[in-house]
This record gives sequence, C-alpha cells and structure tokens, in this order.
Amino acid sequence: MPYLQAVVKETLRLHPPVPLIPRRAESNAEIRGFTIPKHAQVLVNAWAIGRDGNTWVDPTSFTHGRFLGSEVDFKGRDFELIPFGAGRRICPGMPLAKRMLHLMLASLLHSFAWKFRDGMTPQEMDMSNKVGFTLLKTVPLCAVPVQG
Repeated sequence: MPYLQAVVKETLRLHPPVPLIPRRAESNAEIRGFTIPKHAQVLVNAWAIGRDGNTWVDPTSFTHGRFLGSEVDFKGRDFELIPFGAGRRICPGMPLAKRMLHLMLASLLHSFAWKFRDGMTPQEMDMSNKVGFTLLKTVPLCAVPVQG
C-alpha cells in the first residue's frame, strides 16, 4: 500500500484537518526579527507550511507520487508535514488515524466503484477551502458508491 499511503500524505499536506494549530510560547523567542514573549498564544499555520514553495516543489498542485520513497511522515518529527501537530501536544487521535485511515480507505476503494452525483465531472470539482476551526471544502464533494 505504499502508493495509497503517499496519496494520503499528499492529501493531508494540502488539506490538513486543522489548519491553525494553537500553541503557547514556553519562553521568550525571536523569530525573523519578531519577539514572541513568554506565554504568548501563537498559531502554527499547518496549511501554509504544506504550501511553502521553499520546502515543496510545485507546492499548490496535488502530486500523487510526491511521497513515494520519501521518509517524510506526519508523526510530528518532520515539521514540513504536521497535519496532526507535533511534540507533546500532538493530536491524541493520530496513532488511530495512522492505523485505520489507510485500511478503511483501501476497503472502500476495493469494495465499490465511485461516481459523482448529478453527472458532475472531475473538471467541475471545486477544490477551494473555507477555513474555520477545521478545514472544509467550500463546495462539499458528494461521491456515490456503486456496488461493483
């Protein structure tokens, strides 16, 4: 399942479940000339990190094979891919998601053929996001399973 795992990582890179991760500064810090005081509330922008042109080649396009053969993972050690956060405050559901996401997605893909509702084509899909506490699609996708 390396290809499926690579596609899931690429999906989480472009569409992290929580785009802004709240943190509190444990000590005074200086970042790019700005002073962050101790105990200040800061937001880590996982959405922007996943689209950083200094880190990713062609950062805004979905490249399904980007992570094939790559050691970069979303466990919180590789800070260029942090859809579940990192460090002591990483999402407690990440280990379950890491184990179950690939299994459930592979089962759904294997068990059904899929089509868009109302005759929509892939070119008509709107992949824009609206930001809230979680990242949502502006126009929700509705895929219909067809018993195959």
